[in-house]
Amino acid sequence: MVSVKVAYLSTGKPAKNQKVSIGFSGLFRGFSETAYTNYDGEAHFDNDPGDGIIYINGNPLFKGFVAGMKVIYI
Repeated sequence: MVSVKVAYLSTGKPAKNQKVSIGFSGLFRGFSETAYTNYDGEAHFDNDPGDGIIYINGNPLFKGFVAGMKVIYI
C-alpha cells in the first residue's frame, strides 16, 4: 500500500479534494487508480512501492521512490 498526503505549503494544513495519481516506472507497472484526498489530505493506493511520479491535479510534483506515506506540499 502507498499513501500520499497533500498539504498547503503556506499553512501546512491538509489539502482536501485534490486529484492524485501515481505513474510507476518499470515494465507492466503503469498508473495507479486516480484518488481524491480526504479530509486529512490523504489518498491511499493498493499499489506496491516503487519508482514513480506522483501527480497532483495533473501536475508532476514528485519523482523518486514511492513507499509508505509520501507528503507533498502544494
